[in-house]
Amino acid sequence: MSFTSSAPAKIILFGEHAVVYDKPAIAVPVSSLRATASAEESNIFQIIAKDLDRVFPIDIQSQVVDDALALTVHLVLQHLKLAPPPVSITIQSQIPLASGLGSGAAVSTALARALGKVLGHELSDFELNQIVYEVEKIHHGTPSGIDNTVIVYEKPIYFIRSKPIEIIDIAKAFPLVIADTGQQASTRISVGDVRKLYENTPNEIQLILDEIGQIVEQAREVIKTGALERLGPLMLRNHACLQQLTVSSSQLDHLVQVAIDAGALGAKLSGGGRGGNMIALATFDTINAIEAALHHAGAVRVFTTVVDKQQVG
Repeated sequence: MSFTSSAPAKIILFGEHAVVYDKPAIAVPVSSLRATASAEESNIFQIIAKDLDRVFPIDIQSQVVDDALALTVHLVLQHLKLAPPPVSITIQSQIPLASGLGSGAAVSTALARALGKVLGHELSDFELNQIVYEVEKIHHGTPSGIDNTVIVYEKPIYFIRSKPIEIIDIAKAFPLVIADTGQQASTRISVGDVRKLYENTPNEIQLILDEIGQIVEQAREVIKTGALERLGPLMLRNHACLQQLTVSSSQLDHLVQVAIDAGALGAKLSGGGRGGNMIALATFDTINAIEAALHHAGAVRVFTTVVDKQQVG
């Protein structure tokens, strides 16, 4: 007996941080980067996290679960009202940690899917999404829910917290160049810092959040109509708002400018900020030049993903 499940990375195109305050956001899966969980028969139940070089025996009886992998298992077993099976689940991920690509949600999704299969109860996307959202609280404190949603459903989505998700119609495919600063940063901390800003100067911060919400609405229409030349300037406006929220960094700002100078139509940080990744809107003719410029500027990893109609359906 063996089961393997996987889940993709994700990037937020527009709306990070503001989405925590019930503003809309747009996110897309990065299906070429994945986390996998492979289950094999064993004498005991255990999780092997190869990337961390650790083995996790899970204490199912514990009432306090503060490890994301253990909590994922705990919630699946609690939901299904079953005991842990005698299996060893090995987790591996291509997704860089703490880089805004949804590594934590992808690992939890792959693990929960594999465990459900082993137990003979394949979880629905709805059930899985609820479980992974609870696990996300360990990573983010007050998660928006966008990471787990786009990763579980693996669709481009327009998202407002506590409202039904909307799959976005994509009129015209577009390439995004993603550059990793190599600087890990805690989304939980950056979300908490924005919360402090909001509490100290609510009127000022609310104006920024409102502007981000307006940018997201405009971006959704652009993506639906295919007028992609209008998407780049919206990315730059969104990045400027995130700078005002103090979640950018000198390296992110530098990579944004490098991408623009190399021919990108727009660029911005993606995710929690303070490190992690920036994304640049390219044309199919400028991908190579933008990738080369970002490598030369110090990005530790650069790759391209294409957002297209095939992700919808």
